[in-house]
Amino acid sequence: MSDDALDRIAAALERMSPAPLEAPDFSQAGAFVWHVEPDRLAAVVDVNRVDLTLLVGVDRSRDTLLDNTLRFARGFGANNALLWGARGMGKSSLVKAIHAAVHTDHPDLKLVELQREDLPSVGRLLNLLRGAPYRFVLFCDDLSFSHDDQHYKSLKAVLDGGIEGRPENVVFYATSNRRHLMPRDMIENERSSAINPSEAVEEKVSLSDRFGLWLGFHPCSQDEYLAMIDGYCAAHNVAVDADRLRAEAIEWQATRGARSGRVAWQFFVDLAGRHGVSLI
Repeated sequence: MSDDALDRIAAALERMSPAPLEAPDFSQAGAFVWHVEPDRLAAVVDVNRVDLTLLVGVDRSRDTLLDNTLRFARGFGANNALLWGARGMGKSSLVKAIHAAVHTDHPDLKLVELQREDLPSVGRLLNLLRGAPYRFVLFCDDLSFSHDDQHYKSLKAVLDGGIEGRPENVVFYATSNRRHLMPRDMIENERSSAINPSEAVEEKVSLSDRFGLWLGFHPCSQDEYLAMIDGYCAAHNVAVDADRLRAEAIEWQATRGARSGRVAWQFFVDLAGRHGVSLI
């Protein structure tokens, strides 16, 4: 057999069984994003986040998650956390803001974002993080499952760890609009059509029970909505007459048909733009 043929065979075998992925230089950034095909961790130098002090109306969740993250960063016991509830109320913003606050004094704490659709690869990611001399908050935003979705089985590798156990240097934070990570109509449908209704959905519903912390986020009041906008104005030095600001903010949320932290920020972006203030 020619050398050229042997080279082609060797290349084909390497594609079928690639060399183990090498860990990146975790010292180059505080946050990373996990990608697949090919597997890699991409450093994120400038993370899209807001300051922790600007998150209004989530005091209890903020304090609980901050305490949990601090304990983890210090090498003590900490729980996986599920942040669930109303859209636009700062669930993902809180995770990123808390990481930034803790990372200041604990630079070895890294944030790694994992997309929901990449959950089947989580075992490979955990193997990569397991031996690193850092501590990792593994973060999955907008986590939920449909009736034919098998990704939840991969999530158990993070929450339960299988025979190897979850790496001691990894904790998992997820956000979701659903407390049980699956639609209520799906739960009721499986219960009504199953021979044993209680067992039909137990595996999926109990997935959320594997999170040690459940932090609920609820729609904000008008006072909280206005306080968010006041905080943004103060932080970015946008001076507006108080009565005018209140009237415009209320009109904005009325046209959107909703009040939330996201709506407050969208109003402020518009307000800052009209006043010639750059948010970069």
